[in-house]
This record gives sequence, structure tokens and C-alpha cells, in this order.
Amino acid sequence: MGVMTATFPTASDTHALEHGATLSPRFDPNGLIAAVATHAETGEVLMFAWMNAEALSLTLSTGEAHYWSRSRQELWHKGATSGQVQKIVEARIDCDQDCVWLKVLPQGDGGACHTGARSCFYRVIEDGKLRDAP
Repeated sequence: MGVMTATFPTASDTHALEHGATLSPRFDPNGLIAAVATHAETGEVLMFAWMNAEALSLTLSTGEAHYWSRSRQELWHKGATSGQVQKIVEARIDCDQDCVWLKVLPQGDGGACHTGARSCFYRVIEDGKLRDAP
């Protein structure tokens, strides 16, 4: 995949940002925006990741989730090697356009976590300790 530069317009004011029809994502100083993926059919939270402008643009144009790996410093097409591609059913952005919510249909074995778990949120915090979620 070649180098792609994605740009999004900047909202003219707060009203345009919060109520306008133009996608104007607000990336942090590192050029990233938070992204939460949930299962489109069950509502289960599958994962949290980061996107840069290129990842967001590719996600919207291909219909499959792309993220930015902070540890590897590279674009990441979810499922390209694991088969756990996330097909986008719906993409939303929050009120001040600094967080993306993806409703996805996981492909492959249906997992989302690199550990092999269905969801990255597979542990419960109880009394300061962790246990596997039911």
C-alpha cells in the first residue's frame, strides 16, 4: 500500500463542529483520534484503538476497519493477517468529533483481540484484582 495523505476539513466554529453535516475530526497533537469498535449485532465492546487521518479515511472508503499502531508506528488493516477483518456496518463520531465509534461485523473466527479473545475487554476488575469475564 502506497503512502496516502488524508485530510479532513476543519469546522469553522463550535456550532459547525457539533451540529454541522461536515466530518471534521479533531485529531490530538500526535495526529490521532480514539476509536471504539463494538459488535454490530450484540453491542459488545470489542476493542479500543487509535486512528490517524489515513486510517479513518481508509476505513470510510473501504468499509473495513483500519487503525494506527502506536507501538509499531504503522497503519494497520484489522484482520489482514489474522483474518479477523472488521466489516463496518455504521461509523459514528461523537459530539465534538474527537472519538469514532465503529459498529462492526467481525470476520474470520469472530475474535477481535490479539490474545485470541473475542473482545479485548475479557477481564473484570474486582477488588483491585482481575478475573476472566463470563
